[in-house]
Amino acid sequence: MINGTTLRDALISGSHNISRQQQLVNDLNIFPVPDGDTGTNMSMTMSAACRQLAQETSGNAGQVAKTTASALLRGARGNSGVILSLLFRGFAQGLEGMEKVTGSDLANALGLGVEAAYKAVMKPTEGTILTVARIACEKGKTAAALDDDVAYVWSAVCQGAEEALENTPELLHVLKKAGVVDAGGKGLCLIFDGMRSVLETGQIIPIEESSVNRSQPAEEMDFFRNAAAEFDQDITLPYCTEFIIGREPSCTKTPAQLRSFLEDMGDCVVVVDDEEIIKVHVHTENPGNALQEALTYGSLLTVKIENMQEQHRLAAEANDLAKEEAEAKRLAALEPAEPTEEIGFVAVCAGDGLKTLFTDLGCSQVVSGGQTMNPSTNDILAAVRATPAKTVLVLPNNKNIIMAAEQAVPLAEDRKVIILPTRTIPQGLSAMLSYDPERSPADNALWMMENASHVNTGLVTFAARDSEFGGHKMKEGDILGLENGKLELIEKDPVHTAVKLTRSMIRRNTSFVTLIYGEEVTETQAEEAYNRIKAKVGNDVEVTLIHGGQPIYYFIVSVE
Repeated sequence: MINGTTLRDALISGSHNISRQQQLVNDLNIFPVPDGDTGTNMSMTMSAACRQLAQETSGNAGQVAKTTASALLRGARGNSGVILSLLFRGFAQGLEGMEKVTGSDLANALGLGVEAAYKAVMKPTEGTILTVARIACEKGKTAAALDDDVAYVWSAVCQGAEEALENTPELLHVLKKAGVVDAGGKGLCLIFDGMRSVLETGQIIPIEESSVNRSQPAEEMDFFRNAAAEFDQDITLPYCTEFIIGREPSCTKTPAQLRSFLEDMGDCVVVVDDEEIIKVHVHTENPGNALQEALTYGSLLTVKIENMQEQHRLAAEANDLAKEEAEAKRLAALEPAEPTEEIGFVAVCAGDGLKTLFTDLGCSQVVSGGQTMNPSTNDILAAVRATPAKTVLVLPNNKNIIMAAEQAVPLAEDRKVIILPTRTIPQGLSAMLSYDPERSPADNALWMMENASHVNTGLVTFAARDSEFGGHKMKEGDILGLENGKLELIEKDPVHTAVKLTRSMIRRNTSFVTLIYGEEVTETQAEEAYNRIKAKVGNDVEVTLIHGGQPIYYFIVSVE
């Protein structure tokens, strides 16, 4: 058996191991655009727990696990970080109240974490971190049935994780074609292996500052999107229904049965329960049916139904990792504000020009972030708390940030938080421009996302390595044009690519084009692109040029 001190050291060792090898994980991301950072996200998520664990003096294993889960929830970055936090949240629930734990305790607790992670993902994809965690748990439980020794069981967990990782290309065609294993799965293997070092030998893997590469500019690092780990899904059903049931002691039906019923009629299902209540969230076309079923479990204590608009899946935006620490310090220094106003806004973006633009449009706080620098749940929460409003609308402006933003909703206890699932900068700008002060916060959320859904996004960036993707061959340094996340052009010049991409995005009903140029584009280049686009579209389309100052992306094009 091991106590909390040993478990704490094991978790710290796991954090150190992923931090030492985060670039190895980043390099496994398979899309050639420099906008993926699975290793960085998982490393920074684990580092949030490591900082808390360094101050943990309890020898109680359950308390150590609880501290870890809480820190991971607040520090979760990107989809991979959120999934990691869910794994350890279930893990902590499995160890609750235990002062010392055996190998079977660890395997069973990991099983609860796997269940929590699978349940949180609307359509789980096999061949990802989920598969690696599940098979690792199965191997651990099998080993525990033979020998309950902690080191023996955890060694089996690590072996199962590695075997599952090697098989991920057989489950996901995109991985097999690229000749790599899943990045998130590899990150989890590194964490598990770091823990094994303590459980087998008592040695904490040391941290190496040089492994983090913080001095290296983000644009020189090989950031590629992990296409296999994009778990977030569009909301397609109109009624957001939330209610709390006071559990009837005589009811024999389980919360799991309620979840199954709701999943058959809707999506975005969350069912959380304890001995007294069941708390439910679901998106559905028929909220009455959900409430009618709820009444068979007990009395309804609270009910809230809001009309939601179908969301459109669009592509991701960019940012710069080098500013991460300064931004985290700025957010940490924010003073909480009394919620005196009815509504406020928080946006996520990168680039001084874009930050100023969102501020001018009414955002009280702007969190620096994007694909190569995903802000944590705690970063977003700090910005929410610093916004002096009773209801705060958060615009992530990137689909890899939405899950982390959603984790902040229940943590902001003194105010309501609504996440507008904006997936691109143009969507966020369109949403803010459509804000109507005469509408209620809930109506505004619907109205703003309705307007955001009509925006098409174009991106002009560079190939970070030689690659073949989606039938296209490219060389490192080639200029890439993407329309709504799909690679459309491979060129040699950013200005020419921006003009050609914008022209291809124009439709008969297009009224507005906004050209946002980044930090690597000169004013002369931006003017040339603007003039050439204006000449192509004529007087029927209004073209606006904005200096966004964003890293990684030469141009962001908004067409609506």
